[in-house]
Amino acid sequence: MTQPPSLAPDYFDADVVDVARRLIGARFLVDGVGGTIVETEAYAPDEPASHSFRGPTPRNGSMFGEPGTVYVYRSYGIHWCVNFVCRPGNAVLIRALAPTAGIDLMAARRGLDDPYKLCAGPGRLTQALGIDRSHDGLSLYKSPFMLEPAKVQGSVVVGPRIGITKAVDLPWRFGVPRSKHLSRPFKNNGPSPK
Repeated sequence: MTQPPSLAPDYFDADVVDVARRLIGARFLVDGVGGTIVETEAYAPDEPASHSFRGPTPRNGSMFGEPGTVYVYRSYGIHWCVNFVCRPGNAVLIRALAPTAGIDLMAARRGLDDPYKLCAGPGRLTQALGIDRSHDGLSLYKSPFMLEPAKVQGSVVVGPRIGITKAVDLPWRFGVPRSKHLSRPFKNNGPSPK
């Protein structure tokens, strides 16, 4: 699977907050399975909630890779989370997507068929797409990944990140307003999606 020509070589070589916002509405597939990204969070090396805050380690090494590197880690020893590296030490956590391709396989992997719960949360998303530690350090510009930027940026709702205890006031969570596929609704849900 090759990348569409619209994914510029420097797509990820930008401010992490800008990339997190820009990824809303992008299409993300792994081996042909995936959908539209509806929720992201930005993490930067100068804020304490980021895995890169204390510098490189064996666990977070991919977070310091080239822009467009995939960073996968296990959260709470339970589930995998997938991030897209921007500039070294900066990454966007993919929190949720609206499934559009390979839905039957996602349902089998997740053991359920509710389309609104297949990829609503970082752990659900990675399970549905078959992402694990073997994907850590790979490039988003190569197979098995396909990322197609949003053709038009629709409305985006902004709020504080969730599931963390540090730097909780930063408004670095982005999503499609009122999407039923979000991991958790935004307090200020904004206008209905177009």
